[in-house]
Amino acid sequence: MLDVTMETSDLTLDEVVISTGSRATQRTITDSPLPIDVFSAKDLQSTGQNSFDKALQYRVPSFNTVNTPVNDATTLLDPYEIRNMGPSRTLVLINGKRKNLSSLLYVQFSPGRGETGVDLSAIPTDAIKRVEILRDGASAQYGSDAIAGVMNVILKDRYEYSTLNLNAGITGEGDGETYGVSLNSGANLAGKGFVNYTLNFTQQENAVRSGTIHAPTERATFGDFDGDGDQDADQVALIDAYLNDFPTAGNINGTGEVSAARFLINGGIDLNENTQLYANAAYVTKKVLSYANFRTPYWRQDRGLLHSPTDNGGKNYITDATLHYASDGADLYKGYIGYVPTFEGDLSDYNFTAGTRNETNGWRSDLSFTLGGNKQTYSVDNTVNASLGKSSPTRFKPGGYGFNHTVGNLDITKSITDDFNIGFGAEARSESYTIIAGDDASFFEEGSNSFPGINSANAGTNSRFNIGGYIDLSYDITEDFLLNGTFRTENYSDFGNANVFKVSSRYKLLDDKIVIRGSYSTGFRAPTLHQIYAQSTQAAFVDGTIQLSGLFNNRSAQARALGIPGLRPEESTNISVGLGLNPVKNLSISLDYFKIDVDDRIVYSSSIRAAEGDSTSTLFNILKNGGVRTIQFFINGINTSTSGLDYVVSYRNIGLGNGKLHVNLAGNFILENKIVGDPVIPQPIKDANSSILSAQIRSLLTESRPEYKSILGFEYAIGDWGFGLNNTLFGPTRFQDLDNGGSIMNHIKAEFEPAVVTDLSIGYSFNKNWSLSVNCNNLLDVLPKWDLVALDAEGSAAIANPDDKALLRGFLGFSGRYDILGYNGSQFSQLGRMFNAQLSIRF
Repeated sequence: MLDVTMETSDLTLDEVVISTGSRATQRTITDSPLPIDVFSAKDLQSTGQNSFDKALQYRVPSFNTVNTPVNDATTLLDPYEIRNMGPSRTLVLINGKRKNLSSLLYVQFSPGRGETGVDLSAIPTDAIKRVEILRDGASAQYGSDAIAGVMNVILKDRYEYSTLNLNAGITGEGDGETYGVSLNSGANLAGKGFVNYTLNFTQQENAVRSGTIHAPTERATFGDFDGDGDQDADQVALIDAYLNDFPTAGNINGTGEVSAARFLINGGIDLNENTQLYANAAYVTKKVLSYANFRTPYWRQDRGLLHSPTDNGGKNYITDATLHYASDGADLYKGYIGYVPTFEGDLSDYNFTAGTRNETNGWRSDLSFTLGGNKQTYSVDNTVNASLGKSSPTRFKPGGYGFNHTVGNLDITKSITDDFNIGFGAEARSESYTIIAGDDASFFEEGSNSFPGINSANAGTNSRFNIGGYIDLSYDITEDFLLNGTFRTENYSDFGNANVFKVSSRYKLLDDKIVIRGSYSTGFRAPTLHQIYAQSTQAAFVDGTIQLSGLFNNRSAQARALGIPGLRPEESTNISVGLGLNPVKNLSISLDYFKIDVDDRIVYSSSIRAAEGDSTSTLFNILKNGGVRTIQFFINGINTSTSGLDYVVSYRNIGLGNGKLHVNLAGNFILENKIVGDPVIPQPIKDANSSILSAQIRSLLTESRPEYKSILGFEYAIGDWGFGLNNTLFGPTRFQDLDNGGSIMNHIKAEFEPAVVTDLSIGYSFNKNWSLSVNCNNLLDVLPKWDLVALDAEGSAAIANPDDKALLRGFLGFSGRYDILGYNGSQFSQLGRMFNAQLSIRF
């Protein structure tokens, strides 16, 4: 069982009893054969971040998340990953039980593309007691998804006092305001049990970081109105006049508006001295509002479809005050300046676990039942379906997605002797994935502009069932020498069996001052139901503009015609070797090497199109019949190898004046992150001179996350005051975008520079019940910076001329609309300096 408590209130985190990483016995961090990080609630709250996932970004070096420049459905939750392995290869547990996945499949060209993960932002930070992060493969212990590691969120349990937290924040630009109120309370049940609950409400306003349009790129993208290969004088004149009046082309991009309410409850009661009943449940509802790219009159010719500024009730999101000084372009606009579609998302996420723990004659059992689900539905407003002409509505319901699972667990452990422990158990899990059709107008022919609806032909619910069992043996050969081994077998209804194992060991020297540890394991990840069954039409950024791209699932007639096989599980091999040092009291040092090889890794292919001049091939006919320019699909297409180093140095309770200083240094360094061998390409794709893995997709998989990341933190407590200074070094990231800018992109890359983000926190306790903390995140107002770098002589020639370089840079940021982040996203937020304050009241 994973819901454990500290024996005394003054234990350090190194002494906290944890069981993540072993199913046979619980151990302290220093006694574990595996690298495990433990973060307290205080550690997370001191970051000043507004959500759990963003707090982890500035506490865990191997954890990365990104704000994508184009929001759409990713406004609901951002992609994240551990050790550059994507969100779907980290297993998330709540009190040791599997948390349900989100229903969202990431499809934008950003890290995490083609994958899904848990909605970490749904977990209220104030409900968390601590977080245990196992930085090692653990499929043998926990099953699918645990290739990169396991995150176990331990909830607050025994009630001590109620806490009301009031939060407010704003960016240095005066936008992106955040407000929040959170109550954590509960009760103890006559000494035999407890109830602990958290209510959390947050509101985040949008923060706009629209870039100024680079006119030459805009002319190159939209200047050829009739498609004859030459720029049209009237079209270019319209572009120039429009950008003179509206330098950002009306774009509203940055971060969206988010409203959320979260509720979580955790409880347990002792039926007798040997048996406990326990349960926890959570529910979150979230609503978001963001904006698509502004549809300018030289891009979208939707004049007369209810979007003229003279229409009654027409919305264009460029104010009347702006319109009146557009007289220079009045003849060109003809009373029409375009429109900006909105994207609205509604999310609900829930999980519930109930179980019983028992100990009889030294046998400890844990029987539990878990439910969980995530549903997202979408709306788009202020847009049209041009195929419907003037009968087009301006508001659409494009549909949505749902995911649910039901999990049963039985875990049994026993200490056979003082040195030998055994654990074994079983898990049965049922999953279902639902595709919700949009309204008819949203998917008719062209579909609702900016976010086409889901065709009713693609809607439906698909499910599967799996059952697995494991055995875990732990043997202390001596007081210093530990061996641990685990074997697991699983059977899935849709692809069959998976058998994996893990062996780990730890040896202590010099009275525990030196600890040597290591592990070797095999693992697997089942393809998610999202990857198997998702099928849709998506607006994608290709060739410098937005085009319709079709996702065809592997069980479709189109996939079979192209020779695309059904998905099968990924297989992995993990090696970890580490050294821990505790030379003096309060000082701990650890260094761990890891290597993760994944075979048959599932990838979301690049955008594949028919060859130039082709009008007869299977691929051409599939694209034509689907009404799309490009096609995409999932395939077990590549093998990858990722290796690196994790290091942690912690020195606590250093006497400094009348206070105590804590110093922490932690980092992650990627030594290698590469694709091994050639990708698997079906023959019809080869015949079109295309590939499942363009330069852009290769780059996203191998170099789109920081090459290294390090966090240096100082915490100083003196009297009623507390001070914190954290410096997070983000290493470089790179993107190679062949789809935007032409073949020259084979010879250049966009590279984000290393940067240090400094966070300052100050706290003051007025008395034991009232305290105030103030944070300035990104104190020095550091923004992501990127530039084009040449890969060879041809690339150097392409960017030698500043105007040519600016043109290529414009292609990578949609003519400068996303000049801060580019189109793919950066290592950290584009919002710059942020101020946050929290007033805490205990009662």
